[in-house]
Amino acid sequence: MQFFGGTEISPSLPASTASGNNRHMMYVFNRNGVCLLYREWNRPLHTLNQQQDHKLMFGLLFSLKSLTAKMDPTTPDKANLGVPQLPGQGCSFHSFRTNTYKLTFMESPSGIKIILVTHPRTGDLRESLKYIYNLYVEYVVKNPLYTPGTPIRCELFNTTLDQYVRSIS
Repeated sequence: MQFFGGTEISPSLPASTASGNNRHMMYVFNRNGVCLLYREWNRPLHTLNQQQDHKLMFGLLFSLKSLTAKMDPTTPDKANLGVPQLPGQGCSFHSFRTNTYKLTFMESPSGIKIILVTHPRTGDLRESLKYIYNLYVEYVVKNPLYTPGTPIRCELFNTTLDQYVRSIS
């Protein structure tokens, strides 16, 4: 089952958006900020330990979601900064770019957050994030041995994810 359009995982992968070795990192968080999965493919520099890195990334997402909801020009009722938003509530962001990386973000209706950090010239990865989410549903959520809220340790998911992410770069 595919949650973002269609009924099955698409046999045709979303098109590549840039050339070269553009992938760096991927995070998957649940709605409570627990990092379920962290993967690196081409991270040039490590500056923090892994736990600090995960807290910093989730805090960044929380702050950006709060800021975009507060600045939404189409909604007259504004929540205070820092008040959690439900998935799909308020204005949302999809990506931002710096001179050294691009962060692309997707949040599912269940609160699963998927983040890809790539080369700054990488194109739109929203379809790729939807595909990754559908892989997560197929190989992790539907796995009877997986306990929700625990780190993802499904080899089939990890192998398929690695193959897919390497194919989009």
